[in-house]
Amino acid sequence: MGKRNNVTEFVFWGLSQNLEVEEVCFVVFSFFYAVILLGNLLIMLTVYKGSLFKLPMYFFLSCLSFVDICYSSVTAPKMIVDLLAKHKTISYEGCMLQLFGVHFFGCTEIFILTVMAYDRYVAICQPLHYMTIMSQDRCSKMLLGAWLGGFLHSIIQVALIVQLPFCGPNEIDHYFCDVHPMLKLACTDTYVVSVVVTANSGTIALGSFVILLISYTVILVSLRRQSADGRRKALSTCGSHVAVVIIFFGPCTFMYMRPDTTFSEDKTVAVFYTIITPMLNPLIYTMRNAEVKNVMKKLWGSKVFWEANDK
Repeated sequence: MGKRNNVTEFVFWGLSQNLEVEEVCFVVFSFFYAVILLGNLLIMLTVYKGSLFKLPMYFFLSCLSFVDICYSSVTAPKMIVDLLAKHKTISYEGCMLQLFGVHFFGCTEIFILTVMAYDRYVAICQPLHYMTIMSQDRCSKMLLGAWLGGFLHSIIQVALIVQLPFCGPNEIDHYFCDVHPMLKLACTDTYVVSVVVTANSGTIALGSFVILLISYTVILVSLRRQSADGRRKALSTCGSHVAVVIIFFGPCTFMYMRPDTTFSEDKTVAVFYTIITPMLNPLIYTMRNAEVKNVMKKLWGSKVFWEANDK
């Protein structure tokens, strides 16, 4: 029997059914999205203008900021518009594209965070060989691997959903198209697909999280041999990384390391890794990184000073 797909569009339930709550959320998330765009663009411009991209840590930081902008832009604009819309609809094709984008940029971010942990491990544990190990060529290859890994993961996710028949109903209890809510709408047995989805997403999320924990544990142990000043600088940098990892991987693990089930808390949890984390990344990395703050002061502070003198 061939695939039967009578659904041409899907209807989101959104974050809330309460009109007043939605109006408040519209203001709040519009502000959050503006912070995401401005904060991450500021980091990218600072790294580029200050020629920090020649250093591996800042090269990956600028890439992370770019991915954060793309990642949040897949869901946030549509969600913000829908908060004031009576009918929150998305076409079937748009839903598949959104599903692809969420997993593509989300998985790429996971791999970039993992690479950044490896970069810190080499810098702290093998400082004499740092520039040799983390050469520009190797950094570019690791970044390419992160993008290819994200693409492969998202293609698998979309391929599993596209082949499912959707006969109705077409209402998604979420604010964007994701795997688990869509599996509930398929008019066929989705047990095998849900197992593959959980294995695919769960292995990447949990596996990367374990690798990150091991990396930072080794780094913390090795800090005992460092000087007090070296320990302070390393802890400041690694502390920001660990904060991002916990905020991002905690919700991701909750969402994808489980069978085909949905909970009422899913939408709230999803807000953390689609909006809150991309918004906090610039704040965490700039507030905890003295070098980035100094470059920002030199670049943007001096620019404001020049403009004031010109007037």
